[in-house]
Amino acid sequence: MTNEVSAFSAAGLPNIKSMVSAYRRNMSAIAKPSMQVLLKFDKTSAWTFGPDAEEVEAGSEWAVNPYSFSHGFIAWGEGSPVGEVMVSMTEDLPDPGPTPAGADQKGWQRQVGFNLKCVSGQDEGLEVRYAHTSMGAHRAVQTLGLTIAEQIDRDQTKPVAIITLDKDSYKHNSYGRVFVPVFKLVRFVGLEGPAVEDTAEAKSPPKVSEVIPTADVEVRRRRRIGV
Repeated sequence: MTNEVSAFSAAGLPNIKSMVSAYRRNMSAIAKPSMQVLLKFDKTSAWTFGPDAEEVEAGSEWAVNPYSFSHGFIAWGEGSPVGEVMVSMTEDLPDPGPTPAGADQKGWQRQVGFNLKCVSGQDEGLEVRYAHTSMGAHRAVQTLGLTIAEQIDRDQTKPVAIITLDKDSYKHNSYGRVFVPVFKLVRFVGLEGPAVEDTAEAKSPPKVSEVIPTADVEVRRRRRIGV
């Protein structure tokens, strides 16, 4: 894994006590789709990214940007968002206002999300955003957010969670087997990436500023997953 998580340090660490308090206060809140590449967990339990639903490499590791957790509301209409109101998770849940024109019958839906960066495997360097409104997504993001907040409260020198993308399932009385996303914690590292003694790759990898921007990274094409 390369030391590519240092870009997270640009804004400086947030107030730790405030962040922990905010995560706990807003843990029942369910982030908006953005212009970033979107990470998705579909109904078949496949992790994919991008408009072509490229499959995520199994076992790849991802660094979670601890500043990126957000919550708010999104409204959908005919398969596309028609409105969204989002703020940082450290702020109170916003008032979305009237339901936007063209929204489906669900109206505003509460949503959570955060940003990740792949740090191992064939998608290394790819930055994505995961955001969703489902209860499974809500619980997974909530669990991860609280875990990170508690880690920062204990040790501010290692605020970046390295995770793998996993899944779980349960039996629903009406819908049968339902799959839910799981963000499996591997370890915590500092903003500059893992220390030399923490990794077998002591090869002085490039700094984030030297890494080709996500939009220019050539991602290997893999099997597309139907969504």
